[in-house]
Amino acid sequence: MTDAELPHSSHAFRLWREAQHTYSRTRLGGIYYLLAWLLVWGFSAAPDAHLLLGLGTTAFFALIMVLRWLHRLPSGYDEDRLRRWLGRQAWLVCGNALGWGLVQAWTLQAIDFAPSQSIAAINTIAISAAMVFIFSMDRSRGTLAILLLYLPGLAVLLPDAAAHLGELVALAFFLGYLLLTLGHSHREYLNTLELELRLLEQQESLDHLSRTDSLTQLGNRYQFNSLFQTLVANARRDGEPLSLVLLDIDFFKRVNDEHGHASGDACLSAFAMRMRNVFRRDSDALLRLGGEEFGVLMPNTTLQQARELAERFRQELAQTGLDLKGQRLPLTASLGVGCFDMLLDSDAEAFFKRVDSALYQAKSSGRDRLVLAPAG
Repeated sequence: MTDAELPHSSHAFRLWREAQHTYSRTRLGGIYYLLAWLLVWGFSAAPDAHLLLGLGTTAFFALIMVLRWLHRLPSGYDEDRLRRWLGRQAWLVCGNALGWGLVQAWTLQAIDFAPSQSIAAINTIAISAAMVFIFSMDRSRGTLAILLLYLPGLAVLLPDAAAHLGELVALAFFLGYLLLTLGHSHREYLNTLELELRLLEQQESLDHLSRTDSLTQLGNRYQFNSLFQTLVANARRDGEPLSLVLLDIDFFKRVNDEHGHASGDACLSAFAMRMRNVFRRDSDALLRLGGEEFGVLMPNTTLQQARELAERFRQELAQTGLDLKGQRLPLTASLGVGCFDMLLDSDAEAFFKRVDSALYQAKSSGRDRLVLAPAG
């Protein structure tokens, strides 16, 4: 996935990234619970005596494992879908945590599971430590999962607190440590996410600058080359019309010579603004190709539609000129207009050359005119 395909709003990006991280961190976790339970059950004093419990618990952890595996991350960036997915995934993980918390509690009070207590305790520590990593993006859900792991065991020990004082104190300290670590992990995650957002915004800004003409704020030649190839490919595939208008300011050198380069720059900016006023559809791509030459890419636009808009631009410019610092500057432009034709244009370059030939003909025929690209 490229940066251009990422969610554009910061809120959508945060939600999408949280879902991505949650998916990658929780996808295989269900297997661990199943294996840990099989160890606890298998190393108990009498596994056969608790066959129903063993098989039932095995089925529970196996079911959660399969549900977690099948719960795939939705494609796209729809925020409601991502929230629902995150909610369901959290319930699955917390269901696993509660199941293991009950296993831990059972080993603490069932005599036959006394040999498995250390195995259960080690796995509880490992799972709770993993929760700090898994839920670093969501502290509230991480806290819930950790409590579900420990509260059933604490509930078993508390009635006989005096006999288990050391264990209770150790559990309380470790639980507090986990929650503090979760808070620290959450802050680090947010800082990392904010840094990623800033880097993406800077990269987007630099990408925009690399594709934008600094003087006119239209797309530059680099953007034209990239966009033109894509639009021609789309037109060829979909059979939709694609028109191209090339514009060249007539005798622009005179503007620089007679009024200075600052006025020449102002003329180019005003010319670009006039283009925006005429070619203002959302689908139109306005570009400065270099010097005093400009272009308009017009997807889903027939030759007749493009010709009408281009001719309107030419006539208005010839009639009113441009307003520079309160003074009218007489100005005209020559235009070449063409529509992509699969029978005539073998590729984007051939299409451009055909329209560029029309522009050349408009200039060589006296300027201030529009010429349609030759049809054969």
